[in-house]
Amino acid sequence: MWLFYAAASSFFAGITSVLAKCGIRKTDSNVATAIRTVVVLIFSWLMVLITGAGAGISQISGKTLLFLVLSGLATGASWLCYFHALQIGDINKVVPIDKSSTVLTILLALIFLHEGLSFGKAVSTVLIGTGTMLMITKKEEKQEKGKKNRKDYLIYAVLSAVFASFTAILGKIGIEGVDSNLGTAIRTTVVLLMAWMMVLVTGKMHQIRDIEKKELGFIAMSGLATGASWLCYYRALQDGPASVVVPIDKLSILITIGFSRIVFHEKLTRKSAVGLFCIVAGTILLVIF
Repeated sequence: MWLFYAAASSFFAGITSVLAKCGIRKTDSNVATAIRTVVVLIFSWLMVLITGAGAGISQISGKTLLFLVLSGLATGASWLCYFHALQIGDINKVVPIDKSSTVLTILLALIFLHEGLSFGKAVSTVLIGTGTMLMITKKEEKQEKGKKNRKDYLIYAVLSAVFASFTAILGKIGIEGVDSNLGTAIRTTVVLLMAWMMVLVTGKMHQIRDIEKKELGFIAMSGLATGASWLCYYRALQDGPASVVVPIDKLSILITIGFSRIVFHEKLTRKSAVGLFCIVAGTILLVIF
């Protein structure tokens, strides 16, 4: 069943980016992240109540709680960087970099979880890394005259990928012996505190009342999609190997790029198309091996 949950996580994660992009056209990315997290938090704790997993709180050890908190902090950092990169960059450029966290996750899983690195995984890692580099190369078409070329998205996208990798490893350790729904809810609580702290520190609380209803709706829907993705993801991570669950989740790039073509009319260059093929091929090989 963990394969089913991993696939479901991939779908919901794929539509999350598109919905979020629609919600941060005018809204500050940090403010949007904080609001999204409220939706995810409600969704997460609702699942805890429905499944009756709340009774397990008293059984969580100090070590497990520590790793859940650390995983939440890494997730919060990843989210803040990712949605800022998404706000100032194209989806077709930001998402591939974020998905490259697969490579680092495999290496971290090898070091900390001793999951091993077979020849198939090595080849897959090279394919994913190569595909990512091809997808983030400059557009072949000329940029519109006078259009500001924002390269800051690259820094934030890379940081998002790094934090996402640590999230997976810390999350894997933190949910050992803990119901996945409860673990997700605890992590989300940490993310919520971190996100709103960023809004307070940056002095952007006043921007909340100026958010357009349409964008607020998209932000809320992206939060619901994220909540569904998280629940499926950590349920799969609890039973399956991190080095396989994470790559399947990263196939959400296909869904994201498909919707970005329809909604934002973002086209893939030939290099990007080849890169996407390499990422998907590498991911499929990881599942096979």
